[in-house]
Amino acid sequence: MSVLEKISSSALIALEDRYGAHNYHPLPVVLSKGEGVYVWDVEGKKYYDFLSAYSAVNQGHCHPRIIDALVNQAKTLTLTSRAFYNDQLGPYEEFLTKYFGFDKVLPMNTGAEAVETALKLCRKWAYEVKGIDEQQAQIIVCEGNFHGRTTTIISFSNDENARKNFGPYTAGFIKIAYDDLDALEKALASSKNIAGFLVEPIQGEAGVYVPSEGYLAKAKALCEKHNVLFIADEVQTGIARTGKLLAVNHENVQPDVLILGKAISGGVYPVSAVLANDNIMHVIKPGQHGSTFGGNPIAAAVAVAALQVVTDEKLAQNAEYLGQIFRNKIGEYIQNSNIATLVRGKGLLNAIVINDSEDSSTAWDICMALRDNGLLAKPTHGNIIRFAPPLVMNEEQLLDCVSIIIKTLKQFER
Repeated sequence: MSVLEKISSSALIALEDRYGAHNYHPLPVVLSKGEGVYVWDVEGKKYYDFLSAYSAVNQGHCHPRIIDALVNQAKTLTLTSRAFYNDQLGPYEEFLTKYFGFDKVLPMNTGAEAVETALKLCRKWAYEVKGIDEQQAQIIVCEGNFHGRTTTIISFSNDENARKNFGPYTAGFIKIAYDDLDALEKALASSKNIAGFLVEPIQGEAGVYVPSEGYLAKAKALCEKHNVLFIADEVQTGIARTGKLLAVNHENVQPDVLILGKAISGGVYPVSAVLANDNIMHVIKPGQHGSTFGGNPIAAAVAVAALQVVTDEKLAQNAEYLGQIFRNKIGEYIQNSNIATLVRGKGLLNAIVINDSEDSSTAWDICMALRDNGLLAKPTHGNIIRFAPPLVMNEEQLLDCVSIIIKTLKQFER
């Protein structure tokens, strides 16, 4: 088959089915181009992207400033490993730490790698600083969490599909209810071996669950009281998605450990990071953690450009403004709807709850109809549809998307 031969969507889907592992269930649309808030399939049909690669493409598809940084650096130096210094990493680390207000950053590549890094950092701090007996450290996590799919992470996941037949599981985790300060306080007081509390400021994969106002600030205060690290997983909620640079900023919380990924590169390149102050990060010594690609020159150049775009284009402010409009408009419709029962979220991370059971196909069918109507979204947890467009969207485009969503929901009213 010639590389220049145009292949149909159905043929491309068949190729993935034949040669790729079946570890995903994509919506049947094959994309070949992206620009700003739009994507096009191989047949040339144009869509609004309302998923943003799970909030990785906050700055929009193929943002020219980020692409220029990628191309220019790729022409100069791509990878040295950390066996040598390179001229991009130091400036990137200075930029990133000042941007988010921490002393140190440990650069990695993917969100799951960053979570694993934070867990290792927390445990090492617990043994070497807090004085917990070795092998006894415990980390509190929340029910309904999604932090990735590595062996350790699925050990404390509630997603049985991600867990089943992947054991034995990693010990050392205590699960409590999300948005439950009493449960957190009880767990913190239950043992002298608690090292950290790992939490998503908003549970995205679980269906965009926003905790009660004050939950994060009070949880941080409880962690301080018990000398426990507050670890914020902002891989999905960070980088302006929720209307602030970080979701924890809504409650003026400074985590002890901050986990970033996805939009830190604008979706252009795999970049993740773990940030902490010197009193925590200093426990990591040479040879104790790392990655061949972590902190590579391309990643450094791309991430700096991507974060500068967030600031220069005021994407957090735009997300806050458009998010209010989205929830207000959809909320008005839902008041008289039989098919949708609730809209929730912050900024431009939102979800609609569909009036059907989790094991029904209704939400999937609605997403298929949205696709046919020119908008791409994806269900989560069966009966919830997550909506997270690129943050470069303007008001006119958002209102057009709201019209598409309402038009589509009307097709399913009972």
